[in-house]
Amino acid sequence: MTHSPAPAGPASTGPVPFGTRLRHAMDERGPLCVGIDPHGSLLTSWGLTDDLAGLERFSRTVVEALADRVAVLKPQSAFFERFGSRGVAVLETTVAEARAAGALVLMDAKRGDIGSTMAAYADTFLAPGAPLFSDALTVSPYLGYGSLSPAVDLARASGTGLFVLALTSNPEGAEVQHALRADGRNIGATMLARLARENAAEVAAGAALGSFGAVVGATLGDLSSYDLAIGGPLLAPGIGAQGATPADLPKVFGAAVRQVVPNVSRGVLRHGPDTAALRGAAERFADEVRDAVAAV
Repeated sequence: MTHSPAPAGPASTGPVPFGTRLRHAMDERGPLCVGIDPHGSLLTSWGLTDDLAGLERFSRTVVEALADRVAVLKPQSAFFERFGSRGVAVLETTVAEARAAGALVLMDAKRGDIGSTMAAYADTFLAPGAPLFSDALTVSPYLGYGSLSPAVDLARASGTGLFVLALTSNPEGAEVQHALRADGRNIGATMLARLARENAAEVAAGAALGSFGAVVGATLGDLSSYDLAIGGPLLAPGIGAQGATPADLPKVFGAAVRQVVPNVSRGVLRHGPDTAALRGAAERFADEVRDAVAAV
């Protein structure tokens, strides 16, 4: 099956960049990303079996409930991959149907490698026509930021985006992300600075949002010592089940809060399988985020 590439921009500029499409979606639908995380305990809580049939039912229900109204849907590829090739086939369908309904799809695969292997990962998720073609991809820079170059280059060419792990919400991340370089700057800050450079050309050309984002946990407290003005989006996991609330966003992100894409998974998904309940939960989170941002 061939999937649609990113929408075309003017003939001279190629596809519309992901950042531009994301800003439009956030303004039109509210700044919210909802995860599609079909782990076993959640399938069970929905009254589904932890097998391929349960996976298909779960994914279809989330897409039907939310893809026509939230800005971003974020499938976690591992929960599909655990079922082998048939699970990946369900993921392909989920991505295609979510995009067809108007949601941007952020593939949460956290890929990271070097050379031709990184290029193959990029082709898997960011090459137009690929079965798993998505609007953006999460990537890990911890083989060195330069190892991401194949994905960066393809994202620019295809109008897609990247979200680079920078300051994640898991406690274990600190041992790497807070490690100091010889220049006294920590690794997380280095990743943010790299992303600011990636976005500079788009921002200089008038884009409201660049296409290269950072993953920055909403549970991390005061981040005023970091320069979060990277010109691109800040994906903020930790809202809901991990303890952060939309009201916390201005305190954590400060002046960069308008670039934040809060990610909620269990906080919305636990309301399934009822479609109306899923929609209501997503709408409440989106409204709370709008109110928190408007107060800044």
